[in-house]
Amino acid sequence: MTDRYQGFVASPVGKFLVKNLGLPSPVRLERYREGAPLVDGTVLVGGTGRLVDQLPDVLDSLGIATALRRDDDATYKGLVLDATGLTDASELHALRDFFTPVLRSLDTCPHVVVLGTPPEATGSIAERVAQRALEGFTRSLGKEIGRGGTVQLVYVAPGAEQSVDSTLAFFLSPKSAYVSGQVVRVGSTGATQAEPVADLARPLAGKVALVTGASRGIGEQIARVLHRDGATVVGVDVPQAANELVALVKELDGDHIALDITAADAPQRIAHHLREKHGGVDVVVHNAGITRDKKLANMKEDRWDSVLAVNLTAPERITAELLQQGVVNPNGRIVGVASIAGIAGNVGQTNYAASKAGVIGFVDALAPTLADGITVNAVAPGFIITQMTAAVPFATREVGQRLNAMAQGGLPVDVAETIAWYASPGSTAVNGNVVRVCGQMMLGA
Repeated sequence: MTDRYQGFVASPVGKFLVKNLGLPSPVRLERYREGAPLVDGTVLVGGTGRLVDQLPDVLDSLGIATALRRDDDATYKGLVLDATGLTDASELHALRDFFTPVLRSLDTCPHVVVLGTPPEATGSIAERVAQRALEGFTRSLGKEIGRGGTVQLVYVAPGAEQSVDSTLAFFLSPKSAYVSGQVVRVGSTGATQAEPVADLARPLAGKVALVTGASRGIGEQIARVLHRDGATVVGVDVPQAANELVALVKELDGDHIALDITAADAPQRIAHHLREKHGGVDVVVHNAGITRDKKLANMKEDRWDSVLAVNLTAPERITAELLQQGVVNPNGRIVGVASIAGIAGNVGQTNYAASKAGVIGFVDALAPTLADGITVNAVAPGFIITQMTAAVPFATREVGQRLNAMAQGGLPVDVAETIAWYASPGSTAVNGNVVRVCGQMMLGA
């Protein structure tokens, strides 16, 4: 699917109307291309704190060029500020001092990361205040930066300083093209040390990934991106979608299970298949989901029950079975697909929003209980352009696409890339997070 408005504003007439009427002018986002460098340009590094001395070496190991001093004649593709050294509010001027002189020197589609200390892990009230202030700063800068840029805050827990590689690789690269204004915690829950990644281009080589709802849309792109990263993909979908599912996994040299995930024996059948055919599973992506929209006053019982069963109860049951039987391998990954609707709500979607908020609760509850380096995280997509959203009425669709900092809808690959970051063996210290893939929606998120 294409964004016709984005094509229109690039035309001579569109440019004239945008300039004179103040219409949204979305920048065509740069997305990652297989084989391309993570960052096509230079990243400026600054700040004071626990990470600044190691950052040049970390970025160099990722193939990212860095600069430690600002050059008035240079342009930058990314900025990283270590703000872990800020211990009281009076030191917050360091944010203005670093960013203000360089913001006009940013290239198109730049990526900005601020590193902080989790407020709950600080040593004083004053330090906690300063570190919490970073959230308002980064979210506001995300709405100011323009030109297709993104801004993120990464809280790095003490002891997790050596586990930021995969997160910096994701947030500084075009893989995070439609992710902005997010707050991520590294090392706050569970393990603080990440497993080394032998091959940055194929971090999932030798791994097995289960993807539900894999036959089309977002699920198909998740399967494709995990395969690109080296995983053997086991796709799951309902028997009615078996033809599409089989064609996909054949193309990806993967495997498939055709079943209804809400069936009473579905968890046991999935666990048996993964154990017997693959010796276990390394990545579990609960992507399958449905909508049955109606205002609550008109909501029939079957509409309510079916949405909760597919979107929430099935992931709970499948995960519990896989963990209980020990089918999830050490350093495994469990990923849920939530939604902005579960955070902000949506008219006519009380059932859907409840199910997706439940996915967030699932992550919150499960994350502290996991062992052996297993993690659980979630993505919360906003308006993603798919065949399903193409059926939304034009006016509603336009509002959904424009009401974010990037003034455009996302693509299924944006969700898939975020899941691939979670799935990386290098993301062991990334646990218990919910990241919105929404272009930084202006309301409710």
